[in-house]
Amino acid sequence: MVKDKRPKKQHLIHYANGPSLEEINGSITVPKGKGFWRTLFMYSGPGALVAVGYMDPGNWSTSITGGQNFEYLLMSVILMSSLIAMLLQYMAAKLGIVSQMDLAQAIRARTSKTLGIVLWILTELAIMATDIAEVIGAAIALYLLFHIPLVYAVFITVFDVLLLLLLTKVGFRKIEAIVVCLILVILFVFVYEVALSGPDFGAIFKGLIPTGQTFSGTDRVNGDTPLTGALGIIGATVMPHNLYLHSAVSQTRKVDHSDQDDVARTVRFSTWDSNIQLSFAFVVNSLLLIMGVAVFKTGAVKDPSFFGLFQALSNSSMLSNGVLIAVAKSGVLSVLFAVALLASGQNSTITGTLTGQVIMEGFIHMKMPLWLRRLVTRLISVIPVLICVAMTSKQSPIQQHEALNTLMNNSQVFLAFALPFSMLPLLMMTDNAKEMGDRFKNTMWVKVLGWVSVLALTFLNMKGLPDNITSFFGANPSASTVSLAHTIAYVLIAAIVALLIWTIFDLYQSRNKMPKRFESTEEHYDESKED
Repeated sequence: MVKDKRPKKQHLIHYANGPSLEEINGSITVPKGKGFWRTLFMYSGPGALVAVGYMDPGNWSTSITGGQNFEYLLMSVILMSSLIAMLLQYMAAKLGIVSQMDLAQAIRARTSKTLGIVLWILTELAIMATDIAEVIGAAIALYLLFHIPLVYAVFITVFDVLLLLLLTKVGFRKIEAIVVCLILVILFVFVYEVALSGPDFGAIFKGLIPTGQTFSGTDRVNGDTPLTGALGIIGATVMPHNLYLHSAVSQTRKVDHSDQDDVARTVRFSTWDSNIQLSFAFVVNSLLLIMGVAVFKTGAVKDPSFFGLFQALSNSSMLSNGVLIAVAKSGVLSVLFAVALLASGQNSTITGTLTGQVIMEGFIHMKMPLWLRRLVTRLISVIPVLICVAMTSKQSPIQQHEALNTLMNNSQVFLAFALPFSMLPLLMMTDNAKEMGDRFKNTMWVKVLGWVSVLALTFLNMKGLPDNITSFFGANPSASTVSLAHTIAYVLIAAIVALLIWTIFDLYQSRNKMPKRFESTEEHYDESKED
């Protein structure tokens, strides 16, 4: 019987076990033999998509509040977080380029089906948590700029799926350019506002050096310690979905995998791209902290929510000098802040959707159109935000603002759960010569720094979990409530440790095996039809 060669009808949700982000995988050709800067330009782009996650709305209040409470003390925490991010993203890009598998595919290929589903659910929760912060940030920006009621603004954020539909038609290189432009908008806004404040550069550079006080758990300011502020910045900075995303988008450049020199060139320039873009993210986060110190008077910002920061930028009694006060009277400072917030939310729309597709295909081999993926996750994410808005509708504006800010901060707790399950597998696989080859496995200094960073981040995230769980019970919990919150946190920590042991065991068992990369979607379809 002659086999039917006609294209098969594709369902909205269908099986997928091919190259990561197959439509754009290897789609960009980089000419050889060109100069350094021209070659770097051709490789630039994936790093910008990754850097977006390091300057999303979830970072803003932690950095500004850290500056308000501890001045420049926590600058060193932002620097250390950024350096760790550069190391982790380098390994993620290298894994994708060398193994031709993204992180989700690589983990799934080396673990059991059950564990793969568990890790997929955990990572989906982390992505939805970041999406909640994006919904809140975008909705508030629309409210501040156009006075759209919050309930309507939340619903309007769902329609950013139309933006995604448009972007899927213009080509991946143009998507990278749009993301870079939005990053530059954010950077310009904060450079402008900080420049007007005349910050103390000597104190800024001094703050880049950590001291014993940086992680102090006793020196309280406005109820927070430096340790609490540091944990907040770390938790909002290093996010698991960035590792999955980078391991996928690093494969958009065409590579001759039979030529190790071509692979090495791609790893090298992808690392340059990532480090340059993450340096921009470091500058943005530093500017946010500097705003807390130099733009506002010390202790002036009592409401660290986006509403409070917007109002503070137009309130002359809260600003630090006459130049800022004069500009603030025109409304420019507050409007620019809201514009940057909206730009940040739209950037995260693009990267969050791509990451969601990566983990769905990698962990459970399911695929759906990007617009549908975005619509589903956004509709799920708006539910808690709408509930929060509805429950506080009869309360004072300040109470509404605090509730939304608390929801955004609490949603980030899921990141502490998911982060170790991306970092540890990434480190183990890039340390493995069987997987990466002798030329591309981690060098000794990368291995040492990697393990120190991963263990330190895991420990700090777990250390901050009891306080994060306590914050779910309101601003002034009773002693019994604190005890209950800590008990819940310790049970969760035990569950995380047990799941980590399971993950490490599966990965260790498969360390000497070379798993099949993937089978093509079409081959799978044909085989299933014949069966």
